[in-house]
Amino acid sequence: MVTEPTQTTRATQAPPNARTIVLVGHGMVGQRFLEELVDRGVTTRARVVVLCEEPRPAYDRVHLTSYFSGTTPEELSMVEDGFMERHGIELHLGDPAVAVDRATRTVTASSGLTVTYDTLVLATGSYPFVPPVPGKDATGCFVYRTVEDLQAIEEYAKGARSGVVVGGGLLGLEAAGALRDLGIEAHIVEFNARLMAIQVDEGGGAALRRTVEEMGLVVHTGVAGQEITVDEDGAVTGMRLSDDSHVATDMVIFSAGVRPRDQLAREAGLEVGERGGVVIDERCRTVTDPAVLAIGECARAVDGMVYGLVAPGYEMAATAADVVAREAAADDADGPRFTTADTSTKLKLLGVDVASFGDAHGTSEGCLDVVYSDSRSGVYKKLVVGRDGTLLGGVLVGDADSYGLLRPLTGSVPPAAPEQLVLPAGLAPPTAIGPSALPDAATICSCHNVTKGAIRAAVTEHSCGSVPEVKKCTKAGTGCGSCVKVLTQLVNEELAASGVTIDQGLCGCFSHTRQELYEIVLALRLTSYQQLLDGHGRPEARGGDGCEVCKPTVASIIASLAPSIGADGYVLDGEQASLQDTNDHFLANMQRNGSYSVVPRVPGGEISPEKLIVIGEVARDFGLYTKITGGQRIDLFGARVDQLPAIWARLVDAGFESGHAYGKALRTVKSCVGSTWCRYGVQDSVRMAIDLELRYRGLRSPHKLKSAVSGCARECAEAQSKDFGVIATANGWNLYVGGNGGATPRHADLLAQDLSDAELVRLIDRFLMFYIRTADRLERTSVWLERLEGGLEHLKDVVVHDSLGICDELEALMAAHVANYRDEWAATLDDPEKLRRFVSFVNAPDAPDPTVRFVAERDQVKPDLTILAGPEIPVRAREYDLLDLEGSTR
Repeated sequence: MVTEPTQTTRATQAPPNARTIVLVGHGMVGQRFLEELVDRGVTTRARVVVLCEEPRPAYDRVHLTSYFSGTTPEELSMVEDGFMERHGIELHLGDPAVAVDRATRTVTASSGLTVTYDTLVLATGSYPFVPPVPGKDATGCFVYRTVEDLQAIEEYAKGARSGVVVGGGLLGLEAAGALRDLGIEAHIVEFNARLMAIQVDEGGGAALRRTVEEMGLVVHTGVAGQEITVDEDGAVTGMRLSDDSHVATDMVIFSAGVRPRDQLAREAGLEVGERGGVVIDERCRTVTDPAVLAIGECARAVDGMVYGLVAPGYEMAATAADVVAREAAADDADGPRFTTADTSTKLKLLGVDVASFGDAHGTSEGCLDVVYSDSRSGVYKKLVVGRDGTLLGGVLVGDADSYGLLRPLTGSVPPAAPEQLVLPAGLAPPTAIGPSALPDAATICSCHNVTKGAIRAAVTEHSCGSVPEVKKCTKAGTGCGSCVKVLTQLVNEELAASGVTIDQGLCGCFSHTRQELYEIVLALRLTSYQQLLDGHGRPEARGGDGCEVCKPTVASIIASLAPSIGADGYVLDGEQASLQDTNDHFLANMQRNGSYSVVPRVPGGEISPEKLIVIGEVARDFGLYTKITGGQRIDLFGARVDQLPAIWARLVDAGFESGHAYGKALRTVKSCVGSTWCRYGVQDSVRMAIDLELRYRGLRSPHKLKSAVSGCARECAEAQSKDFGVIATANGWNLYVGGNGGATPRHADLLAQDLSDAELVRLIDRFLMFYIRTADRLERTSVWLERLEGGLEHLKDVVVHDSLGICDELEALMAAHVANYRDEWAATLDDPEKLRRFVSFVNAPDAPDPTVRFVAERDQVKPDLTILAGPEIPVRAREYDLLDLEGSTR
């Protein structure tokens, strides 16, 4: 059947007699091949045609699971806007190749399109392996490979209560985590005796399993699916396992590995390996036909391996692009060769770090193991060393911070004893190991094969003066990101060695970091930004007005410490008002059209019918657009500045207060219905969410804070994607910290478990105040925790075990905040002087200018404000400030 392609990007006119390069497949490796062609100038002198099976351009399949955390398919895209058009590449989406005729050198697509090629590159990737289990085609069975797969899973899960994932590898664990995040009880069925059997050893698998099970996932290892049971309609009802046990389930996801997609190559008569994969030589040419190349997961390299990792695929893409470039230029010189690849990996699964490198399983003759294991915290580290001290490989579970240093040292004798290298930060003695100890030949970025020498050269020879500049120059750190920490250290060391001073100061006004400024304000009880600037700013900044970086930062510090340093915590009081960001300046969120949104606090999402009616009446009377937010609140959009006090007055009279949606402060504490209503609930999550939100409301911090409380392990409130999240257990509460459900999703880490109410509150008090004390400007808890030296273990030592002896102080600071909280809306309404700032026009403070009429562009869909200068001259408020009747701007 001939189908129409979903989208085609047409190329510009190719040069006369230009060679034609056809790329079959447009995944991550295929896109990298195109970028390598562009870098070599091939697209300027050749026609490039891409046949893509999926309906969208290449996207980041490594981070595919982030789709369930709110990342859109567009955000996953790996193709810059206009990339194809700029470089004259023809992209045919939804139009896969179905036949290759090597005799005529033509490729035929499913739409009937036929393209004659000079060089054909196969990047067809792999397909999910589905075991031959009876019932595998039943309704409710899925694979986990594409965006469409995930969308189908998400839709089906709406009517499911339980799910089984077949496969305990990388994608299997991610799939199970996705089911859990969708509120479904998740089971993992793994044929091997441990999870992640390829990457980790028995000890690492045990540590990983304990951590996964603590998250509420049910793990079955050493068994296989025997049969999928179905109902009379053919829908999944359960799975019978090889040990004769039965798991009741509504859906099954197969994630049992992948196989090379080599069918097109087979049908074209190209040689494939015994276990699949198009056989290629060292230049990525197929051994059957030098005009056909294969790269990525569909190729079988000269070492007999089919690599399922991104980094080897990228290396193949570079090798193949070099071959094509030399052919296009009639260059017979030799180029790079692909013979084998480093299979080291560093992953974050369900928020757990897992890494392996080198001889991770200790197969080398005479090797020895050095092991550190802490089952309490879920940390397992093993180094494999030779008898001469040579580092051969290792496994890291729960704490992989040292991966960036250890992997490049593989094959050499490290400058520190192995037993020191496995100890957590804080326990290990000072050693000489660090990025400076690595040889220049050490590969720092395995995704892009960037060595330490290349990074140093970017600084010394190409005048790169920062980490972003080095990233742009070398591409290091732009892949999986696991090397960024070491990359940053190397760049800073090289800059320092070149005589460049690394300025750690907050901005041009202060040479201190935010943390140092916090300590100064607290120790000296400074209540004024000007005091801090004049006494502790850079000499050239003293007596000045400051900048837009330090002013809101210091304002936040003073607001956080206000009760303890004797300051007025109200953000619009005196000098504080001039320091605020736009949103804080008006206690409301500015929208794109210049209007503001109002978000009253609804603790825990619990609201009475009477309060709902008030919100509806306010929205109706002021013509506001209403939207229920993801944080279980109601947002009112489209208010003018002069309307804000009147809106607040109505809401405050009804018992509402500011929800601080405009501030770097606590936003919401989301909750499920808990034991009050849900038959699965084991604790009263609504009560706890309300108590926590009322305790921490108004707490100013380096960045916004979000929280949630789930009443059971089904996790309907999504607590593990929050800055601090609470999950009920039969024995109390589990506390998770450092999560983030935003653009860079991160699962929170378990800080403590089975806590009483009092223990839970005490630990959250300490955690929040320690974060406020030590975080950088605009640094979310997720980023802060990953940057914190010693990571989670250090955090536990400080806030759980009081290793620094500061917990009493942290608790006292929080107690002062709680005791002195006051609602900012109500405080504004009570002070006529403060109300004076809430006017749309300074020359008409008592009422809107009668000559100006405000018009909503589109009711209840996309509100906008339009200023009418005369009867027929609409001008958008976001394009101009104000127009007087003569039409001049002022």
